Amino acid sequence: MNSTQNSPERLYEESLKNPEVQRQIKEISYGVEELITEEELAIKIANSITGRKPLRVKLGVDPTAPDIHLGHTVTLRKLRRFQDLGHEVIFIIGDFTAQIGDPTGRSQVRPPLSEEEVTKNARTYTEQVFKILEENKTKVVFNSRWLSNLTLKEIIKLTSLYTVARLLERDDFGNRYRKGIPIYVHEFLYPLMQAYDSVVVKADVEIGGSDQLFNLLLGREIQKHYGLQPQIAITMPLLEGLDGVRKMSKSYGNYVALNDSPEDMFGKIMSIPDSLMEKYFRLLTDLPITQIEKTIKDLKEGKLHPMEAKAFLAHTIVRMYHGKEKADRAREEFFRVFSKKEVPSDIPKHHIKKGTRLTKALLDANLVPSSSEAKRLIKQGGVYLNGERITDINHTLDEGEFTVKVGKRKFARFVVSK
Repeated sequence: MNSTQNSPERLYEESLKNPEVQRQIKEISYGVEELITEEELAIKIANSITGRKPLRVKLGVDPTAPDIHLGHTVTLRKLRRFQDLGHEVIFIIGDFTAQIGDPTGRSQVRPPLSEEEVTKNARTYTEQVFKILEENKTKVVFNSRWLSNLTLKEIIKLTSLYTVARLLERDDFGNRYRKGIPIYVHEFLYPLMQAYDSVVVKADVEIGGSDQLFNLLLGREIQKHYGLQPQIAITMPLLEGLDGVRKMSKSYGNYVALNDSPEDMFGKIMSIPDSLMEKYFRLLTDLPITQIEKTIKDLKEGKLHPMEAKAFLAHTIVRMYHGKEKADRAREEFFRVFSKKEVPSDIPKHHIKKGTRLTKALLDANLVPSSSEAKRLIKQGGVYLNGERITDINHTLDEGEFTVKVGKRKFARFVVSK
């Protein structure tokens, strides 16, 4: 009788009798890709309410690049939802694991970062993350604090808890093994280190992108071996970038950074394919669900023009990170420049020496991230001087003043003299 009363099924049924548990489950599950498992989550929430002890919700992020972009905010916004429901966020900066290199989704070994690179990137992460999370409900920790102190004996114990055969079930490892592409031993350690993070912080819930499901489930397994209740694994959809094909990533150049100016952020969002709007509305905005549903419905039925819907989306996102006044200005500037084909009212001026190659001038003016990108844009016809398209990568600048347009959104003024 007692075993039946304490069975997971019975506890789940009892938990759902609490309206607050139902409310939290509904809010947490909105927009998620996987939730493993809802039954366990309901029981954890019920115990949290009864014991007045918030759940510990973990997100681990390796600082492999300096900027947080909108793709990262999908998981960060779900963390904020947990905070709004009264729970505690454990934000782990993987300064140690970043030096191993996350093999997830890789067809070859990922080059590890130096300690200096990791430290620099981690600093910008901590500055940007509180644009979304509540600082007083967030515990920021660096996993080097415990991982760098593991003894060889402790590492051997950790590796003994999982088999190579199970690790090869991961698509990236399995594909490389079948193709004869080398897999290095330290790469097998990465998911185990991430799982050990969950042991140390005693995570009740871990959130990640859908490509992190294997690592999150491994965390559940490893926690059991250390005598802990397994964490709930929640994955969020990966956000396609501006090209509408690949996931948003700085390496693909299809990202919108939180540190982008209001004008750049607005313009980039206006460039996304129409097919991405619904996903962006659902995953990136704080609009009420009913308003999102109505907007999508009106768009599909032709009651709302795609340009109008996209401008509403862009304004909503810019407002979230820069405020209403700057969002209003960014919208006005976009339609003034791109609808009326005008040059922005305030563009930077750069003094250039006569005979300088255009590729170098673009790089020096921070209009492109590299010389190779400058050459690529010129070859593809994406660079204009005073409205004239330049396609010669060896083009040099003569004396005069030139309005430079790079792509659809970047402008500058070159003043060329001897």
